[in-house]
Amino acid sequence: MLQGLKTSLQYPAPLRRISYHDADTDKRFVFLTNNFNLPAITIPQLYKCRWQVELFFKWIKQHLRIKGFYGNSPNAVRTQVCISISVYVLVAILKKELKLERSLSEILQILSITLFEKSPLFTVLNALGEPEEKTPSHKQLNLFDL
Repeated sequence: MLQGLKTSLQYPAPLRRISYHDADTDKRFVFLTNNFNLPAITIPQLYKCRWQVELFFKWIKQHLRIKGFYGNSPNAVRTQVCISISVYVLVAILKKELKLERSLSEILQILSITLFEKSPLFTVLNALGEPEEKTPSHKQLNLFDL
C-alpha cells in the first residue's frame, strides 16, 4: 500500500494495518490507522459506525431537501435538521393513515404548493388524480406504434 518512493517522507509516523473479515458480506477490509491503543476489533467497528453516519447524511440530502441553513450555529443547524425529519415523519404517518398511493416526495411537493389553502388534506391529496393519457389528435401523426 504505502510502498511509493516518497510515502515515508509524506507520512513518516508508523501506521498499524488491521485486516477484518466481514462474515455478513464475506468481504475482507484492510484499515490503516495511527492508533495503537485501541483493540484491533474496535477499529473496524468505528469505521462501521462512521459509515452509518455517512449513510444517514446521504439520506438527509436525498430526502429532506435542505437547500440552506437559516443560521450557522450548531444549534440552528440541529434545529432545522430535526424539524425537517419531524415533517418527513409526519408526512409518512399521514400517508399511512390516509392510505395514499403517492410517494412521500410527491406528497411533500403537493403540500408545499397548497400550504396556505384552507382545504382538507385528504381532499387536496386525492383531488390531483393520476395524469390522464393524452389522446392523440387526429391531425397528429404517431412517431411510434405503441
